[in-house]
Amino acid sequence: MKTPAVIPPLRLNVMREARDYLMIALGMVLYGIGWTLFLLPQDITASGVPGIASIVYFAIGLPVQYVYLGVNVVLLIVSIWQLGWKFSIKTIFAVFTLSTFLAIIQEITQDVHLLDDQPFMACVLGASFCGTGIGIAFSNNGSTGGTDIIAAVVHKYRDITLGQVMRIMDLTIITSSYLVLHDWEKVVYGYVTLFISSFVLDQVVNSARQSVQFFIISEKYEEIGKHINQYPHRGVTVINASGFYTGREIKMLFVLAKKRESTIIFRLIKDIDPKAFVSQSAVIGVYGEGFDRIKVK
Repeated sequence: MKTPAVIPPLRLNVMREARDYLMIALGMVLYGIGWTLFLLPQDITASGVPGIASIVYFAIGLPVQYVYLGVNVVLLIVSIWQLGWKFSIKTIFAVFTLSTFLAIIQEITQDVHLLDDQPFMACVLGASFCGTGIGIAFSNNGSTGGTDIIAAVVHKYRDITLGQVMRIMDLTIITSSYLVLHDWEKVVYGYVTLFISSFVLDQVVNSARQSVQFFIISEKYEEIGKHINQYPHRGVTVINASGFYTGREIKMLFVLAKKRESTIIFRLIKDIDPKAFVSQSAVIGVYGEGFDRIKVK
């Protein structure tokens, strides 16, 4: 029987990194569309550094990509100094990707006017695009920079959570837009944008982090376990068990994996032993190497 080819670890790491950068770029494109096509034309302030860039744009008309890039360059220098290259490298890629696409999107859509008389719908759509874009970037080990960097630095030296720092800064930036717009309705739309984008961000990130567990009973458990170890590179635990009715001793595999890896695992099992007994179930959270970090306040 033909068994699945095993992808070498080095090639697998390159593929994962390439996928991360590709998905971060996609996330930045979606963020750029939401920001420049829906929020800016309605004078709605985004959160973080994009919010600062929006306020400057409303005040003096300076294109947002210049302010966004300039502020982030300063913050990235601080990030490299305080947090190191490992945290910063994908953030640098995301910042320069978004800055480039902002100019391209504005050029392509300069004659496009959507929802001119429907600011609330523009707010909802813009926030949805922005939240989805940031969520995709976060799910692939990326970041949009800006307030993320400030929050990480403050969190390093003070006993305050990242979320608390970001909420304080975002609310301050959005409220500050009143100094330029002199319109509390636009400020409220900014708050709504922050709420919706945060909600969408959580949904995207949580869906990407969903995990599943497998119980696998097969005569070919060693071969199945070996392939799952190598690709999709998940740990396998062998459990000694016995059939209640038959009394026969059996080996059962226990596997935890990301939900998106379920299809890969099922294909491996089917190719090696189509008669295997498999149980799959969703788990609320998995913490440890290869999954999420344990976070306790």
